[in-house]
Amino acid sequence: MPGANRDDDSGKYTEKYPPDAFIAALEAEGGSAGTQPIAERVGCSYETAYKKLCSLADDGEIDRQKVGNANLWVIGDE
Repeated sequence: MPGANRDDDSGKYTEKYPPDAFIAALEAEGGSAGTQPIAERVGCSYETAYKKLCSLADDGEIDRQKVGNANLWVIGDE
């Protein structure tokens, strides 16, 4: 399964890039950033970062703002 690792103890697959890694990268960027800087911090492809960030935005974990043709991902107010 691409993008996943198998846990040695349980035998279950775990995500190679968990959602928390993207939130931590966004926090490290000062709370807002585009997709590419997040991908570079996490160490994944642009496409993987985009899909994970979209999922986080859909779940209400982060906010997405359109800036021209680009997305600006923002840590939401809690």
